[in-house]
Formats: sequence, structure tokens, C-alpha cells
Amino acid sequence: MCTGKCSKCIGITLFPLAACAIVSNILLYFPNGQVLQLSEITDLVWFFHGILGAGILVILPAFMMLGAGGAGCCANRCGMLLSVVLAVLGFAGGAYCVVISSLGLIGGPLCDTGDGEYLYPFRNDTLEDSYLFNQTTWSICKEPENIILWNIVLFSILLVIGVIEAILCFIQVINGLTGFICGTCMRKRKTNISGM
Repeated sequence: MCTGKCSKCIGITLFPLAACAIVSNILLYFPNGQVLQLSEITDLVWFFHGILGAGILVILPAFMMLGAGGAGCCANRCGMLLSVVLAVLGFAGGAYCVVISSLGLIGGPLCDTGDGEYLYPFRNDTLEDSYLFNQTTWSICKEPENIILWNIVLFSILLVIGVIEAILCFIQVINGLTGFICGTCMRKRKTNISGM
């Protein structure tokens, strides 16, 4: 597979991942489908790790990767070099999403523990005492309903998406540098045409 085709495959793969990240981040604003006051939404959701990090910062290089891939092969080295620069940006966006999602999973959600006051009941837990491994502690959160499961599922989805995007963008950095330094498969095609 030439570097252009690889670039195109990576670009096509990044689009649905970025769309899922954006949707997952938006869903975090509406725990269990409820509309809450701004002060009742988990603070790490406001870092826009799915919308900006794994979404917009990954869509930009995905467009460039499709352009660098062209009709299967990249026509110029400058396109591959630009795809490398944007793939680094995409890698940073994916890594940012991984960091914020991990913090969201470790810290737990903001919830009402029954007295009408929203707080983070799991923020001071050690990893051994983490709510992630002790489902019996979930009952401490009364409102919004199922907030813990909601946060775990969506932050986990964002974590996995961020890891996959970071890996794909890293592969594109290597692929783009190879295409820039060694050239693309256009040489093979020109050689085959002249040999006829």
C-alpha cells in the first residue's frame, strides 16, 4: 500500500470517530437525558475534550489526509508534509481527550447526595477505594438518576476514541514522513506507464 492510500484510509477512519466523540461529549451535558443547571454539570465536561480535542482537532487532519491520499496516491510531497503537521495536531487532540476522560473517570460525577447540594462524593477516593470498582457506593448519588453509569459509559467511550485517534494520527505522522522523504507511489505509476 502506498503512503497516499494509507493516508486516505486513516482519514476516512477518523471521521466517524470524531463524530462519535462530539456526540458523546454533548451527551455528557444531559445526564440521563435531563437538562440541568450549568452548576450541576460535572466540571470536566466543560473542557470540551470530545468536541474540541477528539472532534474538531481530529477532523482537520482527516480532511488533509483525504486530500493527501487523493485518488489513491499522493501527487506531491508538500501535501504529505502538511498532513504530518496536522496529524500532530490530531494526536494532541486525541491525547487531550484521553487525559480529560481519565480524570473524569477517576474523579467521578457531580451529583446530589440527597440533601439538595451537588458535590463530588468520589473525588478524594484512592484507586483502591474507587467507585469504579465498588458498585455498591453508587447509591450515594440520588440525582440525576443513573449519573454514575452515564458518566462512566460516556467518559470510557471518549477515552477509547481518544486512544484510537492518537494511534491513527501517530501512524499518519510516520506514513506522511515516509511519503515526504521517500516519495509517493506516483513514481511507480509513471514507470509503469512509460514501460508500456
